[in-house]
Amino acid sequence: MTQRFRFLLTLPFSLSPGAANHYYREGGTKEERLMNHAVLAPLLEDVDWDLDGGPHAPHGEWPVETRAEFMTVGAARLPIIRAACESGSYDAIVMLGGGDPGFVEGREIARRWRIPVTANAHAQMHVAGMLGSRFSIIDVAETHNAQMADLVVRYRMTERCASIRNVDHPLPRPVHMGRRTLQGEADRHARGEESSMLDAAVEAGVAAIEEDGAEVLIFGCSAAFWLRTPLQARLLELGWDVPVLEGYACAIAMAKLLVGLGVDASGLAFPGDPPPRSRRWRFA
Repeated sequence: MTQRFRFLLTLPFSLSPGAANHYYREGGTKEERLMNHAVLAPLLEDVDWDLDGGPHAPHGEWPVETRAEFMTVGAARLPIIRAACESGSYDAIVMLGGGDPGFVEGREIARRWRIPVTANAHAQMHVAGMLGSRFSIIDVAETHNAQMADLVVRYRMTERCASIRNVDHPLPRPVHMGRRTLQGEADRHARGEESSMLDAAVEAGVAAIEEDGAEVLIFGCSAAFWLRTPLQARLLELGWDVPVLEGYACAIAMAKLLVGLGVDASGLAFPGDPPPRSRRWRFA
């Protein structure tokens, strides 16, 4: 009998109904609210999954982009992770959203219940490391780049990450009024119109390959998912056969892998409170 998984997929935050800066769909079924569901559907065929909309954005009615906003949202997500673990309903928790807010702390909570937790950037970086020697991150804004750079260090990927390339099409936020944003470009692409963001991503991808030595490309922002297929196709037309990864798919696939293997985070990396034993933390 084929194994069925039980996952909680949780969005990083929610905005008030009618807020001007939405890029997640408001209302509807869980399938309609999950970005890129049409592509993710095959991965979820053997998964019984719930979608949590995330905490109401504590920083304001706009998407996260700065370190301070990521920290605030991350803390607000943790009660959701704890409640999911206490419910006994899930084999794994997938913390969606670029920048991985609350991921490390969520793993610490879930370790008590032996429940694996995955997240976009962490999963993408590790999958990229399996596909090539070095990867580059295609990201949307300078402030978002700073968060991703912190994650590269935190996840000990400094020798694997070739670069972060900024396409300068930020998320829809009050400070970006009047600029071309990621959501506007996604809408243009969906209508079959030319997209300056796609052109910028192709230029960044070529530079990452030719100048930085990248062999795999990943995205910093999860809302850039729509770039994956056209970016990979455009690069292939230019002679660059390079994998382009998307965060939601990697995080879901990683959760299935960990559950299938019957493993979760190390009890040494995430010691109990109190831990059964103590050790010296050594740095090379």
